[in-house]
Amino acid sequence: MAHISLPEGVPGIRGLMAAYPEAQKPLCDIAEALLRGPSSLTPGERETIAAYVSAGNQCNYCCQSHAAAARAHLGDQAGTVDQVIADAASAEVSPKLNALLAIADKVRRDGKLVTAEDVEKARAEGADDKAIHDTVLIAAAFCMFNRYVDGLGTSSSRDPADYVEGGKRLAQQGYHALDYAKIRGDWQRPS
Repeated sequence: MAHISLPEGVPGIRGLMAAYPEAQKPLCDIAEALLRGPSSLTPGERETIAAYVSAGNQCNYCCQSHAAAARAHLGDQAGTVDQVIADAASAEVSPKLNALLAIADKVRRDGKLVTAEDVEKARAEGADDKAIHDTVLIAAAFCMFNRYVDGLGTSSSRDPADYVEGGKRLAQQGYHALDYAKIRGDWQRPS
């Protein structure tokens, strides 16, 4: 049960955005820019980083949502998302993505853990400044998203199947297409 009054049956950040629409636009703008905007990383790679960071933070809702979006982007390679979540070091991903995931994990725990050697390893594997920048910002932003969702005790399903359609929508339409006004309907948060 959520720690604050939220629309019934609307899980995770969706319920928070429905209840607090003033936060919706800036949060969706951040997600859209990080996960779908110009980058040397594909949207599938960026969604995988978001899911990985969320898994490390034990945020089920964000992990499942972004893993589903990553799978939708990756198509035939969708299984790599589950490999990354289970054990990034042994996942069948490119050496570049593997090095970036190591950076993301350090940022998730404490940004000061990232070393010049970590960055040089990512560069040696083909990461450019934009990829390194985007990885660090995705990891940092998802720590915020995870803490927002979990800090307010929002609900989430444990069944990955419940996230498939939402993941497809995110992959196809993005974060600006989310319409929480429809979710709000007649629901009004208490004053």
